[in-house]
Amino acid sequence: MTDQDIRETVSEAYTEALRRSQEGTGGCCGPTKQVSTTASLAGYADERDTYAEASTSSFGCGNPLAFAEVQEGQTVLDLGSGAGLDLLIGAEKVGPTGRVIGVDMTDAMIKTARINAEKAGFTNIEVRKGHIEDLPVESASVDWVISNCVINLSPDKPKVFSEIARVLRPGGRFSISDIVVEDLPRWIRDNAAAYAACVAGAISEGEYLAGLVGAGLSDVNVTERLVYDKDQICGMIESDLENLGVDPSLLSAGLDAIAGKVWSAKFVGKR
Repeated sequence: MTDQDIRETVSEAYTEALRRSQEGTGGCCGPTKQVSTTASLAGYADERDTYAEASTSSFGCGNPLAFAEVQEGQTVLDLGSGAGLDLLIGAEKVGPTGRVIGVDMTDAMIKTARINAEKAGFTNIEVRKGHIEDLPVESASVDWVISNCVINLSPDKPKVFSEIARVLRPGGRFSISDIVVEDLPRWIRDNAAAYAACVAGAISEGEYLAGLVGAGLSDVNVTERLVYDKDQICGMIESDLENLGVDPSLLSAGLDAIAGKVWSAKFVGKR
């Protein structure tokens, strides 16, 4: 797939996932039961009731703002802000004197995030349309960059890492939750649905760390990991692959092969 093919596939998949989650019929990572527990499993148990509508449409793999030392008056940038759950949490942390900027490429997500921000009563949230490889954000203008299970979807991750370094102020920090993998079978790597399900496009933890450091970021570390077992991986990609006619026996064998080789990690560091 070309970079544009990847973007179109991802945008279409998440538009459909948003629709299904709003209708209560399921999301991008499995059936209704999976979607209903996504926010809780990803570390949003405390926020699910407060921001119920946004958390229902959250397809993340972690909570990048959990325990983050975001302070009042700061500016937070969310890469791939989706339905806006992290925007709402960030806006609460920075207070009325701070700013939260979301960037997303999917019109349906942008519209939903703006609606959720308005319903929550926040006036310090701005959602911009754009690609995370070419952020519509001024250089050295933000204190924090956050992202939740989005960079793995990018066709040009080194460019994303460079953009993070560009927009952060000197001393600015980042907190990124994302999927990483080791040794995926080629048939999964080449599958568009698996790409949109946050698996096929993911890189290894070592490559991720090297990419962040190579972009000029420092104090880069992994502070949390959640390794997925076969059932959890199945919940992420099974329905999409079956819809594309992947042989069930091949799917089962493939999942056996990658169990324990897919995990979510939280990457932190500074400019």
